[in-house]
Amino acid sequence: MLISIAQIAGGFILLVWGADRLVAGASALARNLGVSPLIIGLTIVAFGTSAPELVVSGVAAYRGNPGLAVGNAIGSNIANIGLILGLTAVVYPLRVESETLKREYPLLMLIMIASLIMASDLIFDRTEGMLLLTGLVALVIWMVRFGLRRGPEDPLAKEFAAEIPTSMPTRIAIIWLAVGLIVLPISSAFLVEGAIFIARSLHVSEAVIGLTIIAFGTSLPELAAALTSALREEDDLAIGNVIGSNMFNILGVLGIAAITKPVDVEFLMLKQDFPVMFIFTVLLFFMAYGIQGPGRISRRSGFLLLSMFFAYQVLVWVTATRVVPDTPL
Repeated sequence: MLISIAQIAGGFILLVWGADRLVAGASALARNLGVSPLIIGLTIVAFGTSAPELVVSGVAAYRGNPGLAVGNAIGSNIANIGLILGLTAVVYPLRVESETLKREYPLLMLIMIASLIMASDLIFDRTEGMLLLTGLVALVIWMVRFGLRRGPEDPLAKEFAAEIPTSMPTRIAIIWLAVGLIVLPISSAFLVEGAIFIARSLHVSEAVIGLTIIAFGTSLPELAAALTSALREEDDLAIGNVIGSNMFNILGVLGIAAITKPVDVEFLMLKQDFPVMFIFTVLLFFMAYGIQGPGRISRRSGFLLLSMFFAYQVLVWVTATRVVPDTPL
């Protein structure tokens, strides 16, 4: 058990570091090639912060552990809103100003509904995986075209511009990009192996580990990015990272997992965890839009999101102990 815990801890550390190097290298390279900061932020940064979920779920599906893959995607979306935005709003109440973000909310909900329909037969097959990845490509194209229309005066564009490295030479950027691409799959393999052993030792399903421990760990890059953005008073960037990550998690994480190997979905997850993801997303809609004037996620709302997130974690473990059979896995 101690070895598995060490594997998970080490895997998380390497995942976060590898994702950070991947984002830094790719962002600097794109900027050196003349790509606009808004497009870099909406695509490379969003991909980079979701890279741990993408790689972990792909490795889990390849190793024949579909519950871990789906649990990671759904659990990360819940953690992104409940834990990350909740904690960020407690530290610094967030104000929503950019039209770029407001246009992404309905799109996120549409993507979630599509994923629920696909999961209704309790499997994500390869055809559905292809559809999800096609949707991811379409999303990136839409983001690029929309970013080109918005221009440099958009609040979100200014915040992205302040975050992207400006003094990193192209040669160093390529090296860091390569390092990130190598470290991510290696650390993911360690993480998945440790998570599987712990699930079997605790006699719970792999989906439970994916929804809780793995989802928390792979969301650490989003947590670091959101807190940093909040402390710098870059409200739109903090919220934009979460919304972009949630869309990428469903389209990219589930898509890659399903293409790697058809992924079974537990009925309990369809009945319990998918609805929780929708509840958190709807709450974010109401908080971010606001009834009058700009949307605002206050400290009170942040405490509410945090409380709901921890209550959900308890629910997952309590439910797991009720449904798991007496015989070991």
